[in-house]
Amino acid sequence: MTARPRPTHEGSDPGGPWPVLPWRDWAPTIDTVHLWTQIVGKIRMALAPPLSHWWYVTLVATPRGLTTGCMPYGRRQVQIDFDFIDHRLVVVDDRSTLTTALEPKSVARFYEELMAGLRSLGIDVPIWPVPVEVDEAIPFTADERHASYDRDHADAFWRGLVQADRVMRRFQSDFVGKASPVQFFWGSFDLAAARYSGRPAPRHPGGAPNCPLWVMEEAYSREETSIGWWPASTDPGPLFYAYAYPEPEGYAAAAVTPAAAHYDADSGEFVLPYDAIRDDPDPDAAVLAFFRSTYDAGAELGGWDRVALEAPVRPADPPRGPWTVLDPVADTPHPVTGAPGER
Repeated sequence: MTARPRPTHEGSDPGGPWPVLPWRDWAPTIDTVHLWTQIVGKIRMALAPPLSHWWYVTLVATPRGLTTGCMPYGRRQVQIDFDFIDHRLVVVDDRSTLTTALEPKSVARFYEELMAGLRSLGIDVPIWPVPVEVDEAIPFTADERHASYDRDHADAFWRGLVQADRVMRRFQSDFVGKASPVQFFWGSFDLAAARYSGRPAPRHPGGAPNCPLWVMEEAYSREETSIGWWPASTDPGPLFYAYAYPEPEGYAAAAVTPAAAHYDADSGEFVLPYDAIRDDPDPDAAVLAFFRSTYDAGAELGGWDRVALEAPVRPADPPRGPWTVLDPVADTPHPVTGAPGER
């Protein structure tokens, strides 16, 4: 096998993984891809077994793009992947692999191509062919307006997404209560993760455009603090966000870090512009500080049982050689040399 070179972008080398995102120009591509992901997400919603808070409908970041993961169809499994490196949509089942180009094409054409491809595999999946959580819900079959796809913009979106995914997974790892996976919600087109107190929440008032109230009621049926990353196309550009539902008294005035973070009254969220952390000497640490300080505010002011919900503090990461074993009694690292199977 030979490696395929990837497009190069400022800041995308391994030593500086937080790329420059061309958010002032990428709106046409982002808006089109948003609607494409809604079509794929609705297929997942139709096939996957239900799971609380709509976790079963989401997409997941991959080393190449986004995936539905395995979806059952009878006794078979099918998977749909967005590949933002080779710019393909890939449909895989136990019998064959279908691909179609990600290129400038209308939402209507994308919908027809995907549904025809699934039917050719013997998979018939009826979905409600209308987008949700957008101001103007043009049926997929009639949408010729959204038809843009710039490869560099799609690639940049993916590069920002996987960096956010990486740090969000790290943040979620030290919580032992109920917590969501890090997942991509195609309705709102953002990467999100939530932690839960274990208590029920008041009924959500709704408010998302073209989205039934009962959808929001299920999504927010338990007390939570949430974090996320949203690839915005308007000032200040892509951003990290955090909120608590229900919002406890004093939350908006809480002191959070880093300095570039602030509470946005219009959205009811703390926000941290992506461009601000790119200039930080340690972007990962800045994002983690934002997640941790906003969670601390929500959990403390909300009266969460933090002793029961949070993992105990562990020693700093041990030095890593080729292999490291942690002594289960002393909790100290013991380097081990040699390749696997040589011990």
